[in-house]
Amino acid sequence: MTASAPPDPDDLVSTLRARLGAAGVLTDADTTARYLVDWRGMYRGPALCVARPATTDEVSFVVAQCARRAIAIVPQGGNTGLVGGSVPRPEDRCVLLSLERMNRIRAIEPLDFTLTAEAGCVLQAIQKAADDADRFFPLSLAAEGSCQIGGNLSTNAGGIQVLRFGMARDLVLGLEVVLPDGTIWNGLNGLRKDNTGYDLKQLFIGSEGTLGIITAAVLKLFPKPRAIETAFIAVRDPVAAIELLSRMRAGTGDAITAFELIDRNILDLVFANVPGNSDPLGATYGWYVLTEAFGADTGDGLRKAFEGVLETALEDGLVLDAAFARSGAQRQAFWKIREDMADAQKHEGVPIRHDVAVAVSRVPEFLDRAIPACRAALPGARVIAFGHAGDGNIHFNLLPPKGGDSKAFQTEIPRMNRVVHDIVTEMGGSISAEHGIGRLRRDELAHYKAPAAMALMRTLKAALDPRNLLNPGKIV
Repeated sequence: MTASAPPDPDDLVSTLRARLGAAGVLTDADTTARYLVDWRGMYRGPALCVARPATTDEVSFVVAQCARRAIAIVPQGGNTGLVGGSVPRPEDRCVLLSLERMNRIRAIEPLDFTLTAEAGCVLQAIQKAADDADRFFPLSLAAEGSCQIGGNLSTNAGGIQVLRFGMARDLVLGLEVVLPDGTIWNGLNGLRKDNTGYDLKQLFIGSEGTLGIITAAVLKLFPKPRAIETAFIAVRDPVAAIELLSRMRAGTGDAITAFELIDRNILDLVFANVPGNSDPLGATYGWYVLTEAFGADTGDGLRKAFEGVLETALEDGLVLDAAFARSGAQRQAFWKIREDMADAQKHEGVPIRHDVAVAVSRVPEFLDRAIPACRAALPGARVIAFGHAGDGNIHFNLLPPKGGDSKAFQTEIPRMNRVVHDIVTEMGGSISAEHGIGRLRRDELAHYKAPAAMALMRTLKAALDPRNLLNPGKIV
């Protein structure tokens, strides 16, 4: 029996172009290059074309045409991810589907405190639209000027305000999703209560485009904060930082929205590599906290509570020094330091990244164990630790020695992953707190996740995408 010839990719491209138009299907190598490599330059792969649908119906058409020909699809938002989840693999025969043209805000309902946005909306644009409606959308991360809400939801993004408002999945009321055969599931309701069976939207949030393609979402909004207090604080050590967090939550009526733990190593890299930053404190310390509180009262009640907790902590030796943001510009300067930490590391070579989580109370223990373990296993490596200590998420990265060979350093990724992830797992933690799995963590997930959990995930994948056409090779 003669095997049938594989489908003609030129036929697919011409079919897609006839529906999407010339701007909706890109094939030129120079034009498509930026879509086919990840933000860090670690992963790249080919695609038959880059499809750029402008409507949900066009997404459905692209998916259905690819399904008919058994051609894989790699969905992509802003391509700001850190785990290689939004670019093809070298072995994939796929269409890359960019959601960037689906960038409309469909509705804002101030009385319902909801906003409906298409998947390609840049996060910063959603924040501004909410602000213009005298509302607040709390998802905030360093890439908010370029990341897209569809990617945020498909990776269950975290960011700096998880402590108060939760992960991306906690900010969604409804979704619109294109399934692997092109079927559109319209779950775009803004109900706060809907107990009619399975909560289907949660299947797609955090699935990294492996179960369906998110095309729009109903998002939760919140009252706009009327008072904001921000401080950059030197603390005695991580133990003191976690004690300070507890005191600040209690002393401000749980108004703390962000609590970032920062080691001196990453500060030095920011000041050395990213212009426009300066040290908020006059002296050098080992550990710092950047924290912020939101309040609804325009009076000075929040400020008094916020500063009162810090004054007591200073007297007790938990806090060594502190600078308070007395203007919006000063607040932005503090947060610019935090936002520039990812970029600062790129100037020093490609880091071995770990995005881990443990119980908040055990963050100091993790650091006490992981820092010396990594220094012993990889002499000369520079350990960088910072992140969202308020929710137990630490970005624990290793940089090559100054002037060292970055390529040789990258060969240590599997070994150093095992060092760090063994400690995290022994502590009951997670090897991926907010960055997702993608390609980078797929094998690690299979190693550390409980067999029953892996089997259940594979069952879901097989049920919804039996031919493995949506973002193959990611997660499972």
